[in-house]
Amino acid sequence: MLETFRTETGSEAAGTSDLAVRLYAVAAQVHALYAQSEWVVRQCFPQNAQGEYLDRHAQLRGLERREAACAQGTITFQAGSTPAAPLTVPAGTVCMTAGLVRFETLEEGIIPAGSQSVTVSAQALEAGSGGNVAAGTIRTMAVAPVGVSGCTNQNAFAGGADRETDEALRERVLETYRRMPNGANAAYYEQEAMAFDGVAAVSVLPRARGVGTVDVVVSAPGGTPEEDLLQALEDHFEARREIAVDVQVRAPQTQVVNVAAAVSPAEGHTQDEAEDAAQEAVERWFDGTRLGRSVLRAELCGRIFSQEAVGNCAVTAPAADVILDADELPALGSITISALEVAS
Repeated sequence: MLETFRTETGSEAAGTSDLAVRLYAVAAQVHALYAQSEWVVRQCFPQNAQGEYLDRHAQLRGLERREAACAQGTITFQAGSTPAAPLTVPAGTVCMTAGLVRFETLEEGIIPAGSQSVTVSAQALEAGSGGNVAAGTIRTMAVAPVGVSGCTNQNAFAGGADRETDEALRERVLETYRRMPNGANAAYYEQEAMAFDGVAAVSVLPRARGVGTVDVVVSAPGGTPEEDLLQALEDHFEARREIAVDVQVRAPQTQVVNVAAAVSPAEGHTQDEAEDAAQEAVERWFDGTRLGRSVLRAELCGRIFSQEAVGNCAVTAPAADVILDADELPALGSITISALEVAS
């Protein structure tokens, strides 16, 4: 603007003159308008939109962002000695892992007289995948109930999920453009099922039971879905199915995979840290999102090797890639993590 003024008038606007100050103010406003227009263009298209504006694009396609979910499981409480009278574990009792991941009981538990333990349902206090912890990792109580000396989770906590990221939601939105649902194709059934909370992955099997049949196989974040979810989906599709089409919603078949791996620690880490990191990485990998996805040894090894505490690794089981069908879900069986022997 100063250059144009100089060209048109032949005069120079001094840096402290009133005119120069006005031109600087106008230039700042024009720059802000350009920045605002670029921001508006980015939010106008789902390929670049972010946050609440991406949510609005999703709503136009009949989608909603998935909210975070709390991990679910059970905790077993032990009495210090065999009680002569029943001991009560109140609902809301808070227990923790060594990493201070907190869980609370959802119901009251009673340790009967003459018994030493009771198992009650519980969930993570904070929603997110951080609540998916392995069996035996919950070991302490924030405030121990009277007569109760210890606690543990005999099984892993599962089902915890983080709030859907922009990139994950964006991929779902763009998929509705790449594969247009028409009320009859596989894309329609997939997108309708994925709109339900608690569904992690979907496989659609046309003609699975003959002509005029469709099987919708769904998995939950923790693996096998609850019957209530399956029934809700069944009712949903029954009201919207095509004429003369038999739609069945079912859980996936599970394929148990035993994993064994040897690891060595990265610099600055101990062997125990490397083994713990490897085990956690494997346990987190086997979730409901892997419906119909084969277990590849290279991918499994890469998952372990990507952990900061792991310097090197070798997968010894499974001995070969585990190839799965579309309606199969890999489930972690036994897991063995050992020290990697270094060749001399």
